[in-house]
Amino acid sequence: MPALAAALLTASLALAGCSAGGTQDTASKAVSRPAGERGGQADGAGTEAGDAAAPGGTAAPGAQGEDGRSGTPAGVHVIRTAELTVRVEDARKALATARTAAGNAGGLVQDEVTERDEDSGVTSRIVLRVPGASYDAVLSELAGTGTLLARKAKAEDVTDQVVDVESRIASQRVSVARVRELMDRATKLSDVVALEGELSSRQSALEALLAQQASLKDRTTLATITLELFENQPVEKERKAEDPGFLDALGGGWDALLATLRWIGVVLGAVLPFAAVLGALFLLWRLVRRLLPAAAPAAGPADPAHAAESAERGREED
Repeated sequence: MPALAAALLTASLALAGCSAGGTQDTASKAVSRPAGERGGQADGAGTEAGDAAAPGGTAAPGAQGEDGRSGTPAGVHVIRTAELTVRVEDARKALATARTAAGNAGGLVQDEVTERDEDSGVTSRIVLRVPGASYDAVLSELAGTGTLLARKAKAEDVTDQVVDVESRIASQRVSVARVRELMDRATKLSDVVALEGELSSRQSALEALLAQQASLKDRTTLATITLELFENQPVEKERKAEDPGFLDALGGGWDALLATLRWIGVVLGAVLPFAAVLGALFLLWRLVRRLLPAAAPAAGPADPAHAAESAERGREED
């Protein structure tokens, strides 16, 4: 009995030690997992949360109350765009002002096009990318470079897209990690080949999601301002009217003569068809008139002498 009791006690102590060791290993894995396998997941899912804290545990600007975008609450992601049309006196000076405003705000010039036209003068188009915190200030400064002709601003809330992409990135990272674990455990060549293909496709999907996340972060962090500048044309001074002289009168008379001859030609051209028709009718009438007297004697009953003799015979009989 003492020997049996000692054996049971020894077995109980051994089982308790194994159980404690397994629990401790599980806890250590759970603690170390975010720094290892889940490190990428934490980075992808906490893009804005990670950006809110600066290195060394110091909160980044806008982390409290706002996330650095102008008037945007923390956790809300907005894409801001604006278009300005301004008429200025000097386009080059206005362009320099726009570049300086973007540089002072921590932004950049994304695109710039300047064209010169003989009729419309100088036309410039510049695209600026500025941080959201300086969006309103830069917009006001650009509008003040000249006469504002048109202004169009747009704010698009993409918070749902950002959250969806972050969630998909976290899931895709977990999926990639699982495939890698299976590859480490695989022993057959066929299994390794199949897992490599699966890992490649999942890795490609993860990279596409990361690119989409980077694009969203860029558009929500930097606002886009498109500025179109039109330079005023110099106003030509009207010449004072001078008294007309002999040459002016001669030129005016010559122009009047030419205008009269031109109108006479136009009238003649309009009347000529009618005149031709009337002339043809007149010639036809003259021809018919000539033919009528020649035909009349031939159609008479007798000559004049015979007519006189007949009349005299009639009087004698009476």
